[in-house]
Amino acid sequence: MKTSDDLLIESFAPQLSSLRVAVVTETFPPEVNGVAMTLGWLVNGMLKKGHSVQVVRPRQSREQALVQHEGLDEVLSQGVPLPAYGELRFGMPSKNRLLKLWTERRPDIVHVVTEGPLGWSAVAAARKLQLPITSSFHTNFQSYSQHYGIGLLKTPIESYLRKLHNRTQATMVPTRSLVKDLTARGYENVTLLSRGVALEQFGPQHRSAALRQQWGVQGDAPVILLVGRLAKEKNVGLVVAAFRAVKARQPEVKLVFVGDGPLRKALTEACPEAIFAGVQKGRDLAACYASADLFLFPSVTETYGNVVPEALASGLAVVSYDCAAAQELIESGFNGMLVPSGDDVSFVNSAVQLALDPQRMARFKAAAVKAVADRSWDSVVDSFVNTLRSVLERHGRPFASASASQAGTSGLPAQERLAHSHARPLL
Repeated sequence: MKTSDDLLIESFAPQLSSLRVAVVTETFPPEVNGVAMTLGWLVNGMLKKGHSVQVVRPRQSREQALVQHEGLDEVLSQGVPLPAYGELRFGMPSKNRLLKLWTERRPDIVHVVTEGPLGWSAVAAARKLQLPITSSFHTNFQSYSQHYGIGLLKTPIESYLRKLHNRTQATMVPTRSLVKDLTARGYENVTLLSRGVALEQFGPQHRSAALRQQWGVQGDAPVILLVGRLAKEKNVGLVVAAFRAVKARQPEVKLVFVGDGPLRKALTEACPEAIFAGVQKGRDLAACYASADLFLFPSVTETYGNVVPEALASGLAVVSYDCAAAQELIESGFNGMLVPSGDDVSFVNSAVQLALDPQRMARFKAAAVKAVADRSWDSVVDSFVNTLRSVLERHGRPFASASASQAGTSGLPAQERLAHSHARPLL
């Protein structure tokens, strides 16, 4: 029987590269969530630029064997289901195995993406080996705790997160407001790493009359869209409330949910007239975005919210609370509407006003694409590598600038390239 320290180990692929980066994470493509998507773009970007990446992660349930991708090695640990996220597993403590792994083949730097037991083990192992460490802050766990009946754990969770991140030499966060917030809460070495949007994937040109007809849309009737996990912490009930308020004045309006989650059954019962499209990817997801008109983003627990720039890139009018990505990308009254965080009445009223004013909505939609026109993932990858470089230089190990040949599958879309990797068990 395997212990919690058991890992399947595969050495780094033998290729010249600028950096060997060990990435430790609980989630990774093809899993569908914001953290996995962000990490997928970063890893693919590094591979395209000639770096080698080793991903240490739990083996997920029902995981299929994947085709190996040059430059990417995956090390799989045991995992157990995440509470309220049964589709994902978090890694068990594995310090000893990581010590062995990184002693046999030492990475240049370790980047910790998620803060579970596996992430803590990675920080401990890297510190013992005197490896430079960076981390990402993706999820406001202390905010999520109130949605799952564990509010009493808010303080210890915050203490744990702060301690873990302060043991790394840089904590990367996606917005300027979060830099200030975490710094005020005692986090050290917090630095900005923005997020990109797949401009080659999302755009108004993907609007589909056939899809709108499939949704039962009559003519130019507005379509309200929510993309994301259907869960308590996403505040999806507010979208239903806004839809009801719009429908009372515009009976032809349609509501479309793209995504899945624990609230889907309850939402289906509470709002049977809504369209539940399930999880969508690639071109189908792009068509869902572009075929809608009004995007509602009611979450107040996000550190960023990748769906907001995707909606803007798709040419949608957006109503959101004044936080996270929306705060950075939306100029209220010009390319969307921002309302004070937690003001449900203002959120619903803004949705109604916009849905009933097609000329104003058309102006917002026309301005939306320009708001994210410079948000390419390539520039974000460059910023990520520059942060790693800065940490390495402070750590006393000069950054290797030697370039390497491009990976053979670099012409594929980012998420598709990651779908062509696998891990081989050597232990």
